[in-house]
Amino acid sequence: MRRILALCLFLTMLVALCPPARAVSTSASSAVLMDAGSQRVLLDQDMHTPRPIASITKLMTALVAVEDSPDLSQEVEVSAQWLEGVEGSSIYLKAGEKVSLETLLYGLLLQSGNDAAQVIACWVAGDLDGFAQMMNEKAQELGMTNTHFTNPSGLTEEGHYSSAYDMALLACACLDNPVVAGICATQTIALEGHTFVNHNKLLWLEEDCVGMKTGYTEAAGRTLVSAATRGAQTLVCVTLNDPDDWDDHQAMLDYGFETYPATQLCQQGSEVGRTAVGGSLCPNVSLVAQGDAWYPVAEGEQLEMQLDVFSPLVAPIPQGTQLGTARWLLDGELVAEMPVLAGENVADNQWQPSWLQRWWMGLWGKKWESTVPGMGLI
Repeated sequence: MRRILALCLFLTMLVALCPPARAVSTSASSAVLMDAGSQRVLLDQDMHTPRPIASITKLMTALVAVEDSPDLSQEVEVSAQWLEGVEGSSIYLKAGEKVSLETLLYGLLLQSGNDAAQVIACWVAGDLDGFAQMMNEKAQELGMTNTHFTNPSGLTEEGHYSSAYDMALLACACLDNPVVAGICATQTIALEGHTFVNHNKLLWLEEDCVGMKTGYTEAAGRTLVSAATRGAQTLVCVTLNDPDDWDDHQAMLDYGFETYPATQLCQQGSEVGRTAVGGSLCPNVSLVAQGDAWYPVAEGEQLEMQLDVFSPLVAPIPQGTQLGTARWLLDGELVAEMPVLAGENVADNQWQPSWLQRWWMGLWGKKWESTVPGMGLI
C-alpha cells in the first residue's frame, strides 16, 4: 500500500512539474499561425514586418483571376508578347498555344509557373500593370495593410512585398473560394498535355494538409503558406525566409490544434436563451442561433456570452424573426457573434371567450375586457 501511495505521489508531482504547452519557435524571419474561421492569431513571430514573399504571391494572382473570370473552361490563346521577360519556374507555354484558364491556374499553383502567372495577368487585365492594380485593390479589400504587389509571379522587384499576417489573411480568403482552395489541395493532375505535381511537400507529409503554396527567391528565401483541417477547425500557417519551413509548419500546426482546439459556441437552431415578450399570453420567447459558431479556446480561457435583444418585443412575432445578437467575449474583447431568431411563433391574440361564454356573460351584464391579459371580467 505504501508503495502505491508513494507512486501516486510521485506521479502527481511529475504532472505538476510538467510545464504547460508553449508556443513553438521557428527558424523564420517572420511567422504566424492563424485560426481560419475566426482569424484569431495563435502564434506571432514578427508577423507584421513587410518582406519579399516570392511565389506565394501567386495565391493572390489565382484569387483575382478566379473572381474576375469564374468560368475556368474559357480558352486562352497565348500571346508572344505575354511571354516576354519570363524567367524562373515555367510550365513551358508557347506563343500561339491555346489552353484553358483551368490549366493555367493548376500550372500557376502546383508547378509555380511564372509564364502561367504572366499569361493569366495579361489575359485578365490586358497588361501586367493593370493586373497589379487589381491585386492591390483586392489586398486593400482584405485588410492587407503591409502589402504591395508589382507583378503576378513574385519575382524580386522593388515595391513588391507583404507580411506574414497579411498573407494569412489572403490564405483565409483563398480557402473561402472553393475553386482556389481545391486547386491548392491537389497533389498531381494532368490537363491538356501538361502534368503538374504540387511543390508543397506538406500535402504528403501532413495528412490533414489542404494546401497552399511554396515560394523561393534569393532575396525572399524560402516562403511557405500552408493550411490544415482537423474536424471543424482549419489553421493557416505562414513563414517568410524560413530554411526549415517543412518542420516548422508541422510543429506549428500541431501546436495550434493541441493548444487552441475549436470550441463550438452555438449550433444552428439551438436555444441560447429566452427573453420576455409583451402582448401575448406567452410571457417569453426562445432565442435560437441562426448558424454555427466556433472559436479556438485554450485551456483556462473563459468566454462570456452576452445577449443583445431588441426592445421592446411585442407580439405578434413570427418564428425565425431576428430578435437580436449573441456575442462572446474573451477578456472583455468581442471574439464572435451570431444573430438570434425567434424559436417559435408568438401570437398576439390573447385568450378570447367562446360565443357561449360571451352569451353567458351577457346574461349577467358582464363585459369582457379583451386588452387585459389576466382574463378578467368587468
